[in-house]
Amino acid sequence: MTVQVGDITIDRIVEDEAPLVPAKQALLGLTDEHLAENREWLKPHALTEDDVLRLCFQSFVVRTPHHTILVDSCIGNHKPREARPAWNMKTDTRYMDQLKGLGLGVEQIDYVLCTHLHVDHVGWNTQLVDGRWVPTFPNARYVFGQTEYAYWEGENAKKENPVFVDSVLPVVEAGRADLVQDSFGIGDHLRLLPTPGHTPGHVSVLLGRTGTEAAVSGDIVHSPLQARYPELSMAFDVDPKASAVARRSFFERVAETPTICCMTHFPSPSIGRIKRWGEGFRCEML
Repeated sequence: MTVQVGDITIDRIVEDEAPLVPAKQALLGLTDEHLAENREWLKPHALTEDDVLRLCFQSFVVRTPHHTILVDSCIGNHKPREARPAWNMKTDTRYMDQLKGLGLGVEQIDYVLCTHLHVDHVGWNTQLVDGRWVPTFPNARYVFGQTEYAYWEGENAKKENPVFVDSVLPVVEAGRADLVQDSFGIGDHLRLLPTPGHTPGHVSVLLGRTGTEAAVSGDIVHSPLQARYPELSMAFDVDPKASAVARRSFFERVAETPTICCMTHFPSPSIGRIKRWGEGFRCEML
């Protein structure tokens, strides 16, 4: 799917789309009543028959008149990810084939912007070359939030974090990283929106020269069920209360507006507009 928003083009690169974790295990405060009321519309795209959340793992390629920007870099190859067998030491060509299908080579990416530094958002930051991790996109500046980077740098100092070691540090050591404040922007087409909670420095992304024409959610929300009930935070959010506040604030900002929302983990097609639904929201897909 290619979406044209003003003078911006947005494309998806889907690396994986699969059941991840049981809904009641993933969503804090989720009740049997919630599930019973919503199963019909959630299945089969967002919820399996046995109540496992189905998520998409993807990057968004944003092309402005001046820059080509990769928002989040997904899972990556050759990475030791034993907790997720399907991602462990992957060697497939799916991601790069899709990039090529968009008419792009790795050298044509100007910026790689990570909404946060979790495993499924930094994987293609680096690739294995002659036994060393090197930046995959040789001409790109990699944009990491200062707050986010400092948090994971501190966590890695306590106990080595393989994701930080193989997908973040090599970029910094190569001199390709920009550690930025929340006020950072790229030209007049991209701005950061601080949305902490999932991680301390998590950001969403606002796009558009004339206003908020499009937005990339990042991980403020994983399932359409959280749109209907924004108070439901994920069990692996660092600060579930802050996550809930950020989630509702994001939805209030874009609901009932023309803003095209790229919902990072929503099942395909993942892109739509936010509408109100009672006390919550829903995403009407394009």
